[in-house]
Amino acid sequence: MHKMNIVNEVTPTDPAQLAGFVEPGPDGPIYMLNLLKFKDMAEYVDGRDTDLTGPEAYAIYGAAVVPMVMEHGGRLVFSGMVSWLMLGQADDMWDQVAVVEYPNRAALLAMSSSDAYAEISVHRTAGLAGQLNIETTGLFVPA
Repeated sequence: MHKMNIVNEVTPTDPAQLAGFVEPGPDGPIYMLNLLKFKDMAEYVDGRDTDLTGPEAYAIYGAAVVPMVMEHGGRLVFSGMVSWLMLGQADDMWDQVAVVEYPNRAALLAMSSSDAYAEISVHRTAGLAGQLNIETTGLFVPA
Protein backbone atom coordinates (compact mmCIF):
# COMPACT_ATOMS: atom_id res chain seq x y z
CA MET A 1 0.00 0.00 0.00
CA HIS A 2 1.30 3.44 -0.94
CA LYS A 3 0.87 6.19 1.65
CA MET A 4 0.75 9.86 0.75
CA ASN A 5 1.85 12.67 3.00
CA ILE A 6 -0.80 15.39 2.71
CA VAL A 7 -0.50 18.82 4.30
CA ASN A 8 -3.47 21.20 4.29
CA GLU A 9 -2.46 24.87 4.10
CA VAL A 10 -4.33 28.15 4.25
CA THR A 11 -1.74 30.07 2.22
CA PRO A 12 0.94 28.73 -0.14
CA THR A 13 4.36 28.12 1.41
CA ASP A 14 6.17 26.23 -1.36
CA PRO A 15 8.20 28.64 -3.55
CA ALA A 16 7.77 26.35 -6.57
CA GLN A 17 3.98 26.44 -6.19
CA LEU A 18 4.02 30.23 -5.92
CA ALA A 19 6.26 30.57 -8.98
CA GLY A 20 4.08 28.19 -10.98
CA PHE A 21 0.93 30.11 -10.12
CA VAL A 22 2.06 33.16 -12.10
CA GLU A 23 3.00 31.05 -15.16
CA PRO A 24 0.47 31.03 -18.04
CA GLY A 25 -0.70 27.50 -17.29
CA PRO A 26 -2.56 25.15 -19.59
CA ASP A 27 -4.52 26.37 -22.61
CA GLY A 28 -8.24 26.72 -22.04
CA PRO A 29 -10.23 26.59 -18.85
CA ILE A 30 -8.97 25.22 -15.56
CA TYR A 31 -11.07 23.57 -12.87
CA MET A 32 -9.85 24.09 -9.31
CA LEU A 33 -10.69 21.26 -6.96
CA ASN A 34 -10.87 22.74 -3.46
CA LEU A 35 -10.67 20.32 -0.53
CA LEU A 36 -11.62 22.32 2.55
CA LYS A 37 -10.98 21.63 6.24
CA PHE A 38 -12.63 24.03 8.69
CA LYS A 39 -11.67 25.22 12.15
CA ASP A 40 -14.26 24.49 14.82
CA MET A 41 -14.48 28.20 15.66
CA ALA A 42 -13.41 31.08 13.41
CA GLU A 43 -10.20 32.85 14.36
CA TYR A 44 -9.59 36.24 12.75
CA VAL A 45 -5.99 37.40 12.39
CA ASP A 46 -6.97 40.88 13.63
CA GLY A 47 -8.09 39.32 16.92
CA ARG A 48 -11.74 40.40 16.65
CA ASP A 49 -14.24 38.72 18.93
CA THR A 50 -16.58 36.38 17.10
CA ASP A 51 -19.02 33.61 17.82
CA LEU A 52 -18.82 32.36 14.22
CA THR A 53 -17.86 28.77 13.55
CA GLY A 54 -15.20 28.06 10.94
CA PRO A 55 -17.83 26.97 8.39
CA GLU A 56 -19.89 30.12 9.07
CA ALA A 57 -16.90 32.41 8.50
CA TYR A 58 -16.02 30.54 5.31
CA ALA A 59 -19.64 30.84 4.14
CA ILE A 60 -19.31 34.65 4.34
CA TYR A 61 -16.26 34.38 2.09
CA GLY A 62 -18.03 31.92 -0.23
CA ALA A 63 -21.05 34.18 -0.71
CA ALA A 64 -18.77 37.08 -1.67
CA VAL A 65 -16.26 35.18 -3.81
CA VAL A 66 -18.75 33.52 -6.20
CA PRO A 67 -19.74 36.87 -7.81
CA MET A 68 -16.02 37.71 -8.10
CA VAL A 69 -15.38 34.40 -9.84
CA MET A 70 -18.18 35.24 -12.28
CA GLU A 71 -16.76 38.74 -12.88
CA HIS A 72 -13.52 37.05 -13.94
CA GLY A 73 -15.27 34.72 -16.39
CA GLY A 74 -15.57 31.71 -14.10
CA ARG A 75 -18.31 29.79 -12.36
CA LEU A 76 -18.93 27.55 -9.39
CA VAL A 77 -19.38 24.07 -10.88
CA PHE A 78 -20.05 22.13 -7.68
CA SER A 79 -19.90 22.47 -3.92
CA GLY A 80 -20.86 19.89 -1.33
CA MET A 81 -20.17 18.64 2.15
CA VAL A 82 -18.08 15.49 2.56
CA SER A 83 -20.32 12.74 3.89
CA TRP A 84 -18.39 9.47 3.55
CA LEU A 85 -14.99 8.08 2.59
CA MET A 86 -15.80 5.28 0.13
CA LEU A 87 -12.28 4.19 -0.83
CA GLY A 88 -8.88 4.63 0.72
CA GLN A 89 -7.84 5.59 4.20
CA ALA A 90 -7.28 8.95 5.82
CA ASP A 91 -6.51 9.99 9.36
CA ASP A 92 -8.73 13.03 8.91
CA MET A 93 -11.16 14.02 6.17
CA TRP A 94 -11.92 17.31 4.52
CA ASP A 95 -15.25 18.89 5.41
CA GLN A 96 -16.28 20.28 2.02
CA VAL A 97 -15.28 20.09 -1.62
CA ALA A 98 -15.82 22.62 -4.37
CA VAL A 99 -14.97 22.74 -8.07
CA VAL A 100 -14.57 26.19 -9.61
CA GLU A 101 -14.04 26.81 -13.31
CA TYR A 102 -11.87 29.71 -14.50
CA PRO A 103 -11.25 30.62 -18.16
CA ASN A 104 -7.51 30.27 -17.45
CA ARG A 105 -4.99 30.51 -14.63
CA ALA A 106 -4.51 34.24 -15.30
CA ALA A 107 -8.16 34.90 -14.39
CA LEU A 108 -7.72 33.13 -11.06
CA LEU A 109 -4.53 35.10 -10.40
CA ALA A 110 -6.22 38.41 -11.28
CA MET A 111 -9.14 37.69 -8.96
CA SER A 112 -7.08 36.44 -6.04
CA SER A 113 -4.66 39.38 -6.20
CA SER A 114 -7.38 42.06 -6.31
CA ASP A 115 -8.13 44.48 -3.48
CA ALA A 116 -11.73 43.24 -3.37
CA TYR A 117 -10.51 39.69 -2.83
CA ALA A 118 -8.16 40.80 -0.07
CA GLU A 119 -11.12 42.35 1.76
CA ILE A 120 -13.16 39.14 1.81
CA SER A 121 -10.31 36.66 2.22
CA VAL A 122 -10.11 37.47 5.95
CA HIS A 123 -13.21 35.29 6.37
CA ARG A 124 -11.58 32.46 4.41
CA THR A 125 -8.49 32.59 6.60
CA ALA A 126 -10.59 32.82 9.77
CA GLY A 127 -12.65 29.76 8.88
CA LEU A 128 -10.14 27.41 7.31
CA ALA A 129 -7.86 25.05 9.17
CA GLY A 130 -6.37 24.27 5.76
CA GLN A 131 -7.11 23.12 2.26
CA LEU A 132 -5.74 21.59 -0.89
CA ASN A 133 -6.24 23.35 -4.23
CA ILE A 134 -5.73 21.04 -7.19
CA GLU A 135 -5.73 22.53 -10.69
CA THR A 136 -7.26 20.26 -13.30
CA THR A 137 -7.91 20.62 -17.01
CA GLY A 138 -10.80 19.39 -19.09
CA LEU A 139 -14.14 18.41 -17.71
CA PHE A 140 -15.86 15.27 -18.88
CA VAL A 141 -19.61 15.70 -18.90
CA PRO A 142 -21.50 12.62 -20.09
CA ALA A 143 -24.12 13.26 -22.75
